[in-house]
Amino acid sequence: MEYLEFELPIKELEEQLEKCQLIGKESDVDVTETCKQIESKLAEAKKDIYKNLTAWQRVQMSRHPNRPYTLDYINAIFGDSYLELHGDRNFKDDKAMIGGLGKIGDQSYMFIGQQKGYNTKTRQYRNFGMSNPEGYRKALRLMKSAEKFGIPVVTLIDTPGAYPGIEAEERGQGEAIARNILEMTRLKVPIITVIIGEGASGGAFGIGVGDKVLMLENTWYSVISPESCSSILWRSWEYKEQAAEALKLTAKDMKRMKLVDEIIKEPLGGAHKDREKTFATVRDAIVKSYNEFKNLSPKELVKKRMDKYSQMGVYND
Repeated sequence: MEYLEFELPIKELEEQLEKCQLIGKESDVDVTETCKQIESKLAEAKKDIYKNLTAWQRVQMSRHPNRPYTLDYINAIFGDSYLELHGDRNFKDDKAMIGGLGKIGDQSYMFIGQQKGYNTKTRQYRNFGMSNPEGYRKALRLMKSAEKFGIPVVTLIDTPGAYPGIEAEERGQGEAIARNILEMTRLKVPIITVIIGEGASGGAFGIGVGDKVLMLENTWYSVISPESCSSILWRSWEYKEQAAEALKLTAKDMKRMKLVDEIIKEPLGGAHKDREKTFATVRDAIVKSYNEFKNLSPKELVKKRMDKYSQMGVYND
């Protein structure tokens, strides 16, 4: 089990509890009362720490190495019914952007999302979840296929941003993201978007236009990462915590500003602490969201989506 810096008091108490239980097993000493006291302290410490996380700590939680990624959700929700689809029919298959068909009950869905790696080898293979233009074009191809057959689209967002390399810009990174945003606003099937980790910049918004946008509790969504914001404003990454607070990037901030529709509660300690519960909660939220839109006509669906995004923001005439 890996611990973040602010979780170290929890680690210390868990180690104490483990030692206490070990002493009870290996000797005749009754340590029941001591173990109970440690368990009580541990429960209180978890409650205090996780209920009062700062914006930067939530950013750290969204990047936790044990946190489930897109393929984890797909495999848990769809199981054997999932069929991955590849390629943009133009350049190549982007491994950072995955997508395919699957069923929840009797209803088919087109799932699309960014996939990070689990170790050094798979992170390089998946380009650390940073898509090239062909990734966004693959996503759009799958959305258009779903539209053709009347299948709802579900997008899972978890990316530090679109790939910023020269070759990506040469192949039209900005145009690919902009095209996706345009086409998603007028797609004639329901779109449900779930932010499961990092939601950074246009890389996230390139698959982030939805009739219902959901955020897990310990995720973030912003035009720029705290580190990049800090480096621009203060010429140093040292101010990333201040940048995280200023950006208002947490789920609560997004909900308060009406930029997302709903917050999905995570198990105490984060999604990785109880994966099965998290998968079930996300699956139920997807089904519930789809039921809200399934009876709307394509015209009503697009109008409602357009109105939703037109009403975002504050301005003066």
